[in-house]
Formats: sequence, structure tokens, C-alpha cells
Amino acid sequence: MIVELGHFALILAFAVAVAQTIVPMVGAHNRWSGWMAVAEPAAIVQAVLVAFSFAALTYAFVTSDFSLRLVVLNSHTDKPMLYKVTGVWGNHEGSLLLWVLILAVFGAAAAVWGGNLRDTLRARVLGVQAAVGVAFYAFILFTSNPFIRLEVPPFNGEDLNPLLQDPGLAFHPPFLYLGYVGLSMAFSFAVAALIEGRVDAAWGRWVRPWTLAAWLFLTIGIALGSWWAYYELGWGGFWFWDPVENASFMPWLIAAALLHSAIVVEKREALKAWTILLAILAFGFSLVGTFIVRSGVITSVHAFANDPERGVWILVILGVFTGGALLLYAVRAPVMQAKGVFGVVSRESALVANNLLLAVSCFVVFVGTIWPLVAEMAFDRTLSVGPPFFDAAFTPFVIATAILVPMGSLMPWKRGRAKALKPVIPVLILSLAVLALVWAMQTGRSAGGPLGAALGVWLVVGAAVDLLTRTGRGAWSNRLSRLTRLPRADWGKAVAHAGLGVTIFGVAALTAWEQERLEALDIGDSLTVGNVTVTLDAVDRVEGPNYVATVATLSTWEDGEPIGVLRPEKRIYPVARMPTTEAGIDNGITRDVYAVIGDPQVGGGWAIRVYIKPFANWIWGGAILMALGGLVSLTDRRWRIAAGARKAPAGPAPVPAE
Repeated sequence: MIVELGHFALILAFAVAVAQTIVPMVGAHNRWSGWMAVAEPAAIVQAVLVAFSFAALTYAFVTSDFSLRLVVLNSHTDKPMLYKVTGVWGNHEGSLLLWVLILAVFGAAAAVWGGNLRDTLRARVLGVQAAVGVAFYAFILFTSNPFIRLEVPPFNGEDLNPLLQDPGLAFHPPFLYLGYVGLSMAFSFAVAALIEGRVDAAWGRWVRPWTLAAWLFLTIGIALGSWWAYYELGWGGFWFWDPVENASFMPWLIAAALLHSAIVVEKREALKAWTILLAILAFGFSLVGTFIVRSGVITSVHAFANDPERGVWILVILGVFTGGALLLYAVRAPVMQAKGVFGVVSRESALVANNLLLAVSCFVVFVGTIWPLVAEMAFDRTLSVGPPFFDAAFTPFVIATAILVPMGSLMPWKRGRAKALKPVIPVLILSLAVLALVWAMQTGRSAGGPLGAALGVWLVVGAAVDLLTRTGRGAWSNRLSRLTRLPRADWGKAVAHAGLGVTIFGVAALTAWEQERLEALDIGDSLTVGNVTVTLDAVDRVEGPNYVATVATLSTWEDGEPIGVLRPEKRIYPVARMPTTEAGIDNGITRDVYAVIGDPQVGGGWAIRVYIKPFANWIWGGAILMALGGLVSLTDRRWRIAAGARKAPAGPAPVPAE
């Protein structure tokens, strides 16, 4: 009964979304306040209905209701409760339901906290948001219904994909969806502004917190996925340029560009057309990612579905919304004239350069991801675009962006002089000194490690200098006091930029200085890699709640001192008939010792692979700092849902003081 009620609630949410799309939009066009007022309660009711539908599906998974087809395909009675719950979104149908739930919640949040928006803009934003929901409700109900019953329920289910039965990946998809779907708010604001033909400073102030929230969630989701790949897949990497990894990375890059360009709209009322375009593209790339994950046209270990027919539906949604928005953009862009004028040497110019670098880097990732598909369709050739291409093509843009960040933060608005960059001269000297020192310490290795160290210092110390320059002049005691009173947005920006520096250093150090060794070991044998020695003490068979594991016990020494025991596993899930690998890792601040057990060897013994991974945890530490910086900025009174923004009068909105 609960399942049927959940299905019915989903249908009702579909109907409410249709009404929310049509009535407020007509009301905004005709200036009918009563019709526009429908948007807010409709958005809230829609969110409540979808939440109930999602709760009903979750109940079916938790209670192992095997009369529901989706539960049979993605659950099992022996599965731990955490993975019964995460099984709700560990599949195509359930993940789409989570998608529309988040979409409705964002719409409801805009309705609740959007009282300071112009009535027409608010009605149109909520109408566009509901229109996106209508498309996905139709997709779910007509092609991907999660509430299909079975006439003859089996006694047990087929279990969830074993790769998804991990805490890191359990929370990875929800955070990614919060980011993907969060960008729909920026899209809705962009389309609503195009319909109204008006983009002003107030619009820039409103679009920033939604974009920042989406970027924050994407950062956490991408970091969780990278961390999971590091310890779960057994190959020791943190990023493989997999198509689905790229699918989340592309909107992250565009969202970062959108965040920076929206600052220019708010402060200077410039870059209006460009910012609108970025808002459309950011959500467009989210839809591209949805297509990649669910269509089956590109093979990936992360794919949810392998169904080209359903992929066509997503392509239609992508074409209608992104194509329609771009067509509207082409028609209305001429009316979005920029008011602010700025010189070549200015913060605006630095932000433009930042935007171009991020946009081009996103295009590089997009071409590398899509090109194998294009080559197969157009030229009947099977191609593989792997890490060598992405590393060579993407890295220069990262370096250029990192170099630009501290300088752009110090430039004044409108017009500046070269002397504004004087505070970064000591930072430059320090960074070059670090580069020289690291280069001298390493022998016969690539320049990536020293360059990464220099860029890390440049970004971290540059962020600190940026904060200090905002305290003015005078005694250090007074400046430090003023430092604590700086706006949270300034602190958040500095922390996020420093986090980027930490991550760049971690990636460069791990890539340049990693050591690896693979040997076949019998019980009692040892292998040495770098200054670490491991001895195979035992190999045991261990039964888990829904798997059987082969577990190696490895005693580990570093410089002759014992540092602990590693227990890498190779698991087999009998129901799903799939193997997984669990690495044994000794985590450290400056290095990880990483061990994996392979198959038994023909001549006896077991394949044991051991890595020394320098500064691996700095990669995710930097991601945590970036997310923390976004969170701190989001709590700033000025940006938190445009707090303090006065309701705009009927005429043009006033331009805020610089």
C-alpha cells in the first residue's frame, strides 16, 4: 500500500509541476499577481509529494519488499542496512527519483527564501525550475518507473552492485546530484532573466549563492568519488579520466567560472551576456553527464544504465532545455548591455582571463570524453582517449589558472596599476626558492614535483597575503584585529584558493614521486619498495555479511621500525558474482603505504603489489579546504540567499556602490 501511495504521490507531483510551469509564467507575462502567487505554494507542495514518494521507495528497500522489481534487482536480505538504504539511489530508476527530489527541494527553497525577488522574476524562476521537473517526471513515469510490481515475487533479491557497497560511494552520488541539480537554479535564473530582458547587480547577487552551493556539493562529491577509487579499485589511482569522472568535472569547471563572472555582474554590471551563457552551459553539462551515465554509449565502471533508448530521452531533454535556452540567449543577448567599463589591468580583466581558462579547459575535457563516440559514429573507428591526452592537454590550463589566481585577487576594480601586484613579489620569490630546493633534492625525475610544490606555495601563501592586504596599514596588532572582522566571503575565497594549492601539490607529488613493486610472495617472504619492507605473514579466507574475502596479513616496517599490519582483501560477492578489491593502507601525512593482494600464482605464492604514495592525502585535504571555503562564503550575510537585498521597485534596480 505504501508503495502505491508513493507512486500516486509522484504522479501528483508531476501534475503540480505542470501547473507550476504554466500558471506563474502566464501570470508574469500578464502581470497578474494572483497567478504569479501560485508558484510558491506549488513549489512547496511538489517538494512534499516527491519527498513522500522517495520515502516510500526507501521503505520498500529497508523492509526488503521483493514484490517491487527495483528492490529485487538492487537488494538482498543479507546486505547491511546502510547499503539497503543506499540501494535506493544505486540504480537508474531510484537515482532519477533522487534527482527530481533534489530539484523540487531547490525549487521549494527558492520559494521560501525568494521573498526579496521581483514578483515577475520569482514567478519565472520557479516556472522554469518546474519545467525542468516536468521533463524528468515524464522520463521517470513513462520510461523508468521505480514502483513496478512483480506478479510472483522471489524469495530474495539479486543484490546491489558490489562496487557500490562502500561508505565512500554510498554518499558520493547524493552529493553529486546536489551539485548537478543545484546548477538548475542558476539555469532557471538565467532563462528567467532572458525572458524578462533584464540582468542587473541584484540578479548577480542572487545567482551567486545557488551556484556556490552547487559548486560546494560537486566538490564534495568529486572528492568522495576520487577517494573511493583510490582505496577500492585496487589500482592505486585517484583519477583516471573516466568518462563519468569527466561528466562531474566539466560542470564543476563551468560552475567555478560562473562563480567568478557573477562577481563582475554584481560589482560592476559587466559580463552580463557571458555570465548568462555560463549559467546555461553549467546545467547543460550536468545534463550531458546524465546522458553519459545512463545511455550506455560510453563504457564506465560508474554507469547506472546501459539503455540507448532511455538515453534518447535524455538527449531530447538536453536538446529542448539547453538548445531552447541558447536560442533564447541568441535573441535576447543584445539587450544585456554591460554598464561597467574596465581597463586591461584590473580585477575584471583577471576574472575574464580566469573564465576563459576554465571554459577552455572544460572544452578540452569534453572533446577528450566525446571524441571516441564521434570517431566510432562518423568514421567507424574505435579509439581510446586516456590519461596521457588529458594530462598533456589539461595541465597547462591548470598551471596558468594557478598562476593567475593570487594576482587577480589583489588587482583593484575598474583600473589598476602594476604596483598593485607588489605584495606578491615575496610570494613569487618564495615559490621560486621552493621550486629550486625541491628540484635540487630530487634526482633523475620529472619537473612535475618541483613545479607542483612551487604552485602550491604560490597559491597558499598568496591567499594569506590577499587576506593581509585587506587589513589596511598600521600596527600589526590592529591589522590582526581587523583580520578577524573581514567578511566571511573574503575568508572563504582565501581558504578555497589555498585548498586548490594543496590539491595541486598533492597531485604533482603523488604523480612524480610514487614508487611501486609487484612480486609473488610465499608465506614468510618479504619485498622492499623505497624505505618500506612488507612481509606476507598469512592469507586467510574470511566470510563477511554478504561476501567471501581472501585477506592477506602483511607486517610492515619503515626504515627498520614496525609501523603496523596491512590487511588487503579480495572479495567475492556470491549473489552478484562480482569481485572487488579492498586495499590495505597505512595512511600518513607525508606518504601512504598501499598494498593489494592479487591472485594465487601457478608456481606458488600470491601476487602482492605495494606502493609508496607520497602526500596522497593532501589531494583530499585540499578538496576539504575548497569545500570549507565554499561553506564559509555561503554563510556570509551578503550572499546567503541574497540576505539584506531589498525588494526591487518596479523600475530599474539601483546599482550598488562599489
